[in-house]
Amino acid sequence: MKGGVRGGAPRYVRPPSKVVPRSRPEGIRWVRADGSPNWSQRIREREGDARRIASRPAVSVYKSTPILEAAEKIAGSRVRGLTVIDGKEALIGVLLAMDLVNYLGGGEYYNIVVNRHGGNLYNALRKESVASIMNPTPTSVPIDAKIDEILEVMVREGVGFLPVVYHDGTVYGVVTERDVLREFSDVNVDRKVEEIMTRSLVTVEPEAPLKKAAELMVRHGFRRLPVVNAETGEIKGMISAKDYVSFFGNHEAFKYTANGSMEEVLQVPVYVVMTPEYYTIPPEASISEAIRVMLNTQTDYLLVRDKDEILGIITERDAVVAIALEEL
Repeated sequence: MKGGVRGGAPRYVRPPSKVVPRSRPEGIRWVRADGSPNWSQRIREREGDARRIASRPAVSVYKSTPILEAAEKIAGSRVRGLTVIDGKEALIGVLLAMDLVNYLGGGEYYNIVVNRHGGNLYNALRKESVASIMNPTPTSVPIDAKIDEILEVMVREGVGFLPVVYHDGTVYGVVTERDVLREFSDVNVDRKVEEIMTRSLVTVEPEAPLKKAAELMVRHGFRRLPVVNAETGEIKGMISAKDYVSFFGNHEAFKYTANGSMEEVLQVPVYVVMTPEYYTIPPEASISEAIRVMLNTQTDYLLVRDKDEILGIITERDAVVAIALEEL
């Protein structure tokens, strides 16, 4: 379902019933035996709409906004994405932190830095605009979309950043996975964390160059990586897409190059940018408990830990899917 607005009233369309999600937690069954979505009854019965649960105001940029300014906004607001608007404040795109990680060394967008700006950090940040890397056809919902419709879109489309628009196409706010968890913090989900956690962790060493962390994030589609000492197995912290973008948005990156070389900056070790704090939860804890911990600590993940062993990770997206689908 694509609900981006280029002009006129936005169009909200339910996706077909057999769309395969881009990602879902391990241990969660997506469809029933007859192929119908496994939606939770508690979702169908929940009252309310996007107008009530959306975070406001959305942090926005224009498509002509320089990349550096977009990074500054993500760093300053600690948001995972920005809505891209036109002169009438209508939604015309979305720019996620992961798009910037891709551009700043992690993926194919980095070719723009190399080929168009000769690998120059300052030119790549100040002369390139958001239009080059934004998503021009973002998924969105109108302000009167019901909660079950919002959850259906988020789970089916695999999106955790969902712009909410008025019927004239202008931006009202954004619904994120955090907003959904706040809305359903009173719901009891007895299933254990170990039933839905992701067991296959992708990690990075603290001495590894930033470019390696960015490439791992983009390649595997993970917004956060545990930073682990390869010899001892000790977790030293976490590095997230927001941490990575903030390194540039806070202008810290400028301190690590004498001649404006992007490649020089990308050799900075991960430990310079990572966050040393991290949060854990035992595998036998309930999903409800995990949701409470994430909300109380204002984090979007928990490492699943049994004594001294890290077994996996549970994220806000995992919890949202667990709420949205029937317990088995």
